[in-house]
Amino acid sequence: MNVSAVREMANDLMDEYAERIDANRLEEWLDLFTEDATYQIIPRENVDRGLPVSIMLCTNKNMLRDRIVSLREANEYNLHYDRHIVGNVRVKEHQGGRWRLEANYAVFQINLEGQARLFAVGRYFDEVRYEGARLLFCKKQAVLDSFSVPTLLATPL
Repeated sequence: MNVSAVREMANDLMDEYAERIDANRLEEWLDLFTEDATYQIIPRENVDRGLPVSIMLCTNKNMLRDRIVSLREANEYNLHYDRHIVGNVRVKEHQGGRWRLEANYAVFQINLEGQARLFAVGRYFDEVRYEGARLLFCKKQAVLDSFSVPTLLATPL
């Protein structure tokens, strides 16, 4: 498949990723990942220094599933709405059946009183591969431009 076709599919995947989180359809959000997917949220400072410590690290889809179950049934956090703004997806290379993607992101949180604030800003570094007739994330890395988030990180970036 040529790069422009992959770019179109990658943009659709990223749009769907943001839409499902923002609509609180997290169980459907899981469908965008392969079973062996890795999901990581890591501060840019740690990436720049080569430090492996993450804010969140899930090394397979079952761990992601557990996060959603915990969010729904056990965790207490500030109730809010998310709104993702994702920049253009750049398709970087194809290697071993995987495409590397990069995109900038900003996540706003809106509390139940209607107050909005910038919650997180950073860059996605992803790997996707074909499963069936579509692209799925096999690696999702959200690199935060700051080393912390202002409140509990409950919903995915």
